[in-house]
Amino acid sequence: MASFVDRVVLHAAGGDGGHGVASVHREKFKPLGGPDGGNGGDGGSVRLVVDAQTTTLLEYHHSPHRRAPKGGQGMGDDRDGAKGDDLILRVPDGTVVKDRDGGVLADLVGDGTEFVIAEGGRGGLGNRALASPKRKAPGFALLGEPGEERDVVLELKSIADVALVGFPSAGKSSLIAAVSAARPKIADYPFTTLVPNLGVVQAGDVRYTVADVPGLIPGASEGRGLGLEFLRHIERTAVIVHVLDCATLEPGRDPISDLEALEAELAAYAGDLEIEGGRVPLLERPQLVVLNKIDVPEARELADFVRPELEARGLRVFEVSTASHEGLRPLTFALGEIVARARAAAPPPEPARVVLRPRAVNDAGFTVTRRTDGSTGHVYFLVEGRKPYRWVRQTDFNNDEAVGFLADRLAKLGVEDRLLKAGAVAGDEVRIGTERDAVVFDWEPTMATGAELLGARGTDLRFEHESRPTRARKRQEHSERMDAKTAAREELWTERDAGHWADPADD
Repeated sequence: MASFVDRVVLHAAGGDGGHGVASVHREKFKPLGGPDGGNGGDGGSVRLVVDAQTTTLLEYHHSPHRRAPKGGQGMGDDRDGAKGDDLILRVPDGTVVKDRDGGVLADLVGDGTEFVIAEGGRGGLGNRALASPKRKAPGFALLGEPGEERDVVLELKSIADVALVGFPSAGKSSLIAAVSAARPKIADYPFTTLVPNLGVVQAGDVRYTVADVPGLIPGASEGRGLGLEFLRHIERTAVIVHVLDCATLEPGRDPISDLEALEAELAAYAGDLEIEGGRVPLLERPQLVVLNKIDVPEARELADFVRPELEARGLRVFEVSTASHEGLRPLTFALGEIVARARAAAPPPEPARVVLRPRAVNDAGFTVTRRTDGSTGHVYFLVEGRKPYRWVRQTDFNNDEAVGFLADRLAKLGVEDRLLKAGAVAGDEVRIGTERDAVVFDWEPTMATGAELLGARGTDLRFEHESRPTRARKRQEHSERMDAKTAAREELWTERDAGHWADPADD
């Protein structure tokens, strides 16, 4: 069973908002005391919070689906629904949040840093909040909005100052065990290290962390071996230490060729430049070379032989032995000096800024576009915008009064005027929402609005007829009534002249 996981796909969903309620206050001698329906509670959000005690993403590997609690439903007697609690997901320091396309959404560095990945839905308003001087007793309430659903990728990129890189069995784990209190697994076979190891080193007044990742082999940047899976853990480091094995018995290997292979893999690896500490490519950071296992006589001779060539390349070289601890103290102090300089040169952290993005003066908050279905050639009009889409989701379409309230809101926002400008006519199909999740209806531009057209509670007189008459239809009906009235009048006078009516004077 895996005990260390540094990459997971998390499916998060905010809690749904509670529905508002339509209720009328009743008590003795006051059968209709006015609307008293409460509002629904907001749903909880899903938050990622950095916890210093968490070191792996294993919990989300086993349970990748997380949903925040729902908001409570409103009740009568002016009682609002309870707000859903936020779902707190604790992650290690250095976790990077990405979308499914690989874009960086947040870089969580520092204990207590948090990021909301799925907002909870708003609670619906009850009829008490919807009451107005014109609509004194609404017979409807608004529905709660569904919570936001989002899939994100969590990647752990360790917070370390020094990275140890090298071939398998080069002695990286032995080195980190010799200079710190870390106790990684050490064995005499390749790929002993399966997970990154972190150790803390104290060199004089400087304390820094060292990361040891699984060994690199040629082709690691393309997925060979284990290197690619863990190269992300050295993206934040300030110093890279090449640990070269001078006592290897493998044919065709020597410290120079090993160094060139390691540099080629680091150059080919493309990390995230957006994260903290990842703005500088790996090979442009300070580098040191450690010639390891000089306690072996042949290894010491090889180290003395290759050292001049390595120094000619501008690299600082340290000959060490993790078995006898020879050369470790100068190495740790040299690393401490480089880390101290890197920390001093780093820009100070900027305080979080509140960014205000006011809406443009000519921005109506929605758009109306004429679309054509490519397969059928059917023409429809798509209304997109935060407010129209939210209002549609809040509407109970089983309640005529709620549908009339939606029509009033859309007309007041200016949707009808935009549809007319876009060329829509009566009977055209209009969709509100997104392409895959939209409410479809036939548009009637001459709908009369106003609370004076309300009938019984929960009904709207505008929806009693299947279709509303147009102006031409109204003129035609008026002309027909006038013609019928004239015909009736002529018939009466004809009957009178024919003597069908009795004359009171003759009686």
